Amino acid sequence: MNTCPTNTYRAIRLETIAPSFREGCVIRELPLSDPAPGELRVRNLYCGINGIFDTQIARDAVDYVKIALPTYTGVEALGVVEAVGAGVADFAPGDAVVTTRFTGGYREANIAPAANFLKVPSADPDWLALCSTGVSAMVALDVIGQLQPGETVAISAAAGGLGHFLVQIAAARGCHVVAVCGGAQKAAFVRSLGAARVIDYRAEDVATVLNSEYRNAINVAVDTVSGAIFDAFLANLANHGRLVVGGAAADLNGVPEIVSGPRIANAIYYKGASVRGFMNGLLTSHWPEAREKLFALYAEGKVKVHFDTPRFTGLEGIYDAVERLLSGASSGKVIVDLRGAA
Repeated sequence: MNTCPTNTYRAIRLETIAPSFREGCVIRELPLSDPAPGELRVRNLYCGINGIFDTQIARDAVDYVKIALPTYTGVEALGVVEAVGAGVADFAPGDAVVTTRFTGGYREANIAPAANFLKVPSADPDWLALCSTGVSAMVALDVIGQLQPGETVAISAAAGGLGHFLVQIAAARGCHVVAVCGGAQKAAFVRSLGAARVIDYRAEDVATVLNSEYRNAINVAVDTVSGAIFDAFLANLANHGRLVVGGAAADLNGVPEIVSGPRIANAIYYKGASVRGFMNGLLTSHWPEAREKLFALYAEGKVKVHFDTPRFTGLEGIYDAVERLLSGASSGKVIVDLRGAA
């Protein structure tokens, strides 16, 4: 029989539709039970932060996720199995596991079907970043971008959680990486990851640089910002270039910019180029292959995980971590140590 060591645990619950994650959420104490047949009980150690998604969930503005209040929050977590339900054969207490299922992240414990978890080699937080954001980067480049070795690749928000993986994966393929980021410190970081050309948008105009140095030369672009950077990427696609849209951070306020200009057909038709939406949740069938390729690069030292410098701890730290990511100041993956202060 699996007897839980304590009677309760805590989780962040969205209780009110609100402009921000902090305003809409409350930390609640919940009963901790034994897992039912087919389930695991996991003690979460770390969670990964998805600040834009969290904010849009709080606003009920994520079209593909239908929420009913109250709802628990968070997507990514790494933990250790505490107990297994009847009929579970592939997991045992002590196994390190990752989940990337919505509502499994921002909680101290997670009781859910075994199918929601992936066993990983250890409880090192690297595996959390690799299984979540790293896999997203691999799928974006390979499945949607159809990346080929040696191509010219442009990446916006290149110092971020997703961006720093995109840069490394493309560089490992022998690609010429053009990385866009803001500030000298981020520029140095991205350069250290293997970017051949770094455009600090605070010091240089992205469109001017691309028009001068990469005119009609970008084979693959991955944009998560939108606005002027999207326009500059689109204008400089090569013949058969692919512009992958992985987000629109500039439109987070819910009022996308209204653009008066030629329709996008005018930009892509004569080049045979394309603009492609990347929504990782619709591509789950590609995750196993992406993990295999990414883990191989990690084992070879060609991809390394970098975490943002500030250390956030406990459930309370999640609010600050979300706001840190939204501030644009972070570099690398933003995570929270759910074990609390050392």
